[in-house]
Amino acid sequence: MKVEVAKSAGFCFGVQRAVDSVYSEIEKGKKPIYTFGPIIHNEQVVADLETKGIKVINTVDELKKLNEGTVVIRSHGVPKEIYDILEKQHINIVDATCPFVKKIHNIVSDESKKDKVIIIIGNNNHPEVEGIKGWVEGPVFVINEEEQIEKIGDLKNKSVCIVSQTTFNHNKFKYLVEIIKKKGYDINVVNTICNATHVRQVEAQKIASKVDAMIVIGGKRSSNTQKLYDICKEECNNTYYIQTLDDLDLCELESLESIGITAGASTPKNIIEEVVLNVRDEF
Repeated sequence: MKVEVAKSAGFCFGVQRAVDSVYSEIEKGKKPIYTFGPIIHNEQVVADLETKGIKVINTVDELKKLNEGTVVIRSHGVPKEIYDILEKQHINIVDATCPFVKKIHNIVSDESKKDKVIIIIGNNNHPEVEGIKGWVEGPVFVINEEEQIEKIGDLKNKSVCIVSQTTFNHNKFKYLVEIIKKKGYDINVVNTICNATHVRQVEAQKIASKVDAMIVIGGKRSSNTQKLYDICKEECNNTYYIQTLDDLDLCELESLESIGITAGASTPKNIIEEVVLNVRDEF
């Protein structure tokens, strides 16, 4: 059996930087250490950090109760309000926001101060998008599907700035932007999809188009992994979404001649290697 592994599979720069930031704080030995939300969308990494004493804070109310320690800002970024709260309480901040996400914060902050309406193309419930919204001073809309565009209303007398969630599907972003452009608005489009995301999606699509089965590895809450799965599923009906080797039924792959493997940006190297080695050893 031929097994093709995507070269782009695994931790991206922003995720690696965030994870390294937490382990660096652990090595300093100063406790307590918290992350605001899971540092990345990978259950195995978060569980390992918890065994080392890292506590996850999920709400603003929990945050306001802190009076000591260090809070590491998650890779997805957070609203400006979170920084204000931590600074007011004199809590040490380690900012592990992905630099590409931080760039979007700066864009929407600057553009909204110029009275521009901000449109974010992405998933409204994703923490990255929630963080981006928190840097906008004025009207902001989140678009994930075509039908949501009609709900925005008439913006012909407004200037509009469009940005994207970094892990959004590149082709879908272009499609939605073209529909918005037809409205005749005064639009400034900033494609803020991370290049690593685009490369990962293109490579996954290419592999999936020529194999009998595709395995996509990543956390169930990982937006970029879900999009990889969707892209691969369109090319290869036998596409499997797994978190670890335990989720994979190798018996289902016995009669196949070729398998492709890719992984989301928050999937650790050791998990990918375990899947690859077992698939190759089995067949």
